[in-house]
Amino acid sequence: MDPRVSELFGAGSAFKAGSQGGGSGSNNGAAGALSKKAICKNAKKAKNRSGRHPKLSNNPPYLPPELKLVNPTQYRFEHLATQMKWRLQEGRGEAIYQIGVEDNGLLVGLSEADMRASLRTLRRMAEKVGADITVLREREVEYDSDEMRKIAEVLVRKVPDDQQFLDLRVAVLGNVDSGKSTLLGVLTQGELDNGRGRARLNLFRHLHEIQTGRTSSISFEILGFDSKGEVVNYSESRTAEEICESASKMITFIDLAGHHKYLKTTIFGLTSYCPDFAMLVVSANTGIVGTTREHLGLAMALKVPIFIVVSKVDLCTKATVERTVRQLERILKQPGCNKVPLVVSSTDDAVTAAQQFAQSPSITPIFTLSSVSGENLELLKVFFNILPPLSNSKEQEELMQQLTEFQWSSGLNGICREGEQLVVGPTDEGQFRELTVCSIQRNRSGCRVLRAGQAATLALGDFDRSLLRKGMVMVSPEMNPTICWMFEAEIVLLFHAKTFHKGFQVTVHVGNVRQTATVEALQGKEELRTGEKAVVRFKFIKHPEYLKVGAKLLFRHGVTKGIGQVTKLQPLSQYQHHS
Repeated sequence: MDPRVSELFGAGSAFKAGSQGGGSGSNNGAAGALSKKAICKNAKKAKNRSGRHPKLSNNPPYLPPELKLVNPTQYRFEHLATQMKWRLQEGRGEAIYQIGVEDNGLLVGLSEADMRASLRTLRRMAEKVGADITVLREREVEYDSDEMRKIAEVLVRKVPDDQQFLDLRVAVLGNVDSGKSTLLGVLTQGELDNGRGRARLNLFRHLHEIQTGRTSSISFEILGFDSKGEVVNYSESRTAEEICESASKMITFIDLAGHHKYLKTTIFGLTSYCPDFAMLVVSANTGIVGTTREHLGLAMALKVPIFIVVSKVDLCTKATVERTVRQLERILKQPGCNKVPLVVSSTDDAVTAAQQFAQSPSITPIFTLSSVSGENLELLKVFFNILPPLSNSKEQEELMQQLTEFQWSSGLNGICREGEQLVVGPTDEGQFRELTVCSIQRNRSGCRVLRAGQAATLALGDFDRSLLRKGMVMVSPEMNPTICWMFEAEIVLLFHAKTFHKGFQVTVHVGNVRQTATVEALQGKEELRTGEKAVVRFKFIKHPEYLKVGAKLLFRHGVTKGIGQVTKLQPLSQYQHHS
């Protein structure tokens, strides 16, 4: 989004993100400029404003905007509709048009009649390509005539077909009793909490969770949005299948445990389910306590974009909420984080935050809300509705061209179809076994094809389930997967009480792999201390695993923690030969 548009829409609010805006021609910010009248006065103002707002260097390629959408000729209309179809493909089913904005970002605006006519044309274009439009926001702009002129932002979203909805995964982090499960219950069930945790009961999977009110396992909840941006949840639909049928966009929440004794479960959820974003929930009345800092550090170490929700504001005074927000801002601005905290206090803030959050990894939106009173809950829904995917259609297409690889719960590469023959492994002996994919379910609803980046459940026919374990992968027989007992990784030791040396044992997390490994050697060093880097050779102690060079690694043992990246594999055959 052009920074001048961001500045205009964010004017007068607590949101100060103008300097982070992208270009007006990005995939999800595709400009639909409707006038070419250049006014010197406006141009001068726009130039002054743009000088204070440098554009991001990593913007998507520039897309030429439309010059006129008022009563276009048939030929022009067909061209515009084709362009919209392409933009929807690039944005994986979504695109945002800025109406009344020049191709250079100049805020010219349109008259009321031209704005209405342009929206009618945009709606006809959307109908032709099987999409709907929603006006996100409108603003008046300065002009040297007496006639009122407006600019508008419009969301164009594809109507769902054959279950090809946009699916974003959001990991939910935060300390125990911060209100994570209650917030998810309110969002997905459509009913406010009674102040005693009624909203979270449908999310718990075990009796002890209901009795204690604390999550100990990983659970999944879904929140849908239709093509018009309306919420689709269990208040309107009885089953997950109905939600999937009605939704054009799906937010899948991964509810993780907040208690420290379930930390390994939380780390496994972050590494194995590959979330697109992380939502850190902080209780307004307790502030940053318990595992809050640790969860923030984990998300940052794994490079998962994170936003923050301050919950339970109904239990606190305004001063207490502001103190908690200031505490969060101080932590986010520290050298280790280098984040730009942005407090969302209006619908305009939520729209701008969603667009810029996906463009810049440094931006961290902060919401303050209540699951009991419903205060500011709509702002979070607007944020989820507008939030774009991190990858574009070209990157998805490249992943789907590769051989099939299915890890734990999601497809990493390629395409998996019903009836396809795959191999699963490695077993404890380091072997792969053949199997057949009998059926596929996404969000508890049947589908025939699983594409890269999508999460699903597979039915494997008469395959012996006792042979399956965490860490296994299903891949194409043509892949010839590499499995290993030993591997090397370039690591950073985040914290260790004494020294990290040969023979030390840690729990290693790499994707869906979670296993104890022994430090076999440190290249060029005898030992490591907190903050030091080294290339370390690890050896699994139970069974070989399937790893890939470049995979992110996280290891821990008690208070010992470190992160790194796999740099070299020693294939099983080499290890056996060496032995």
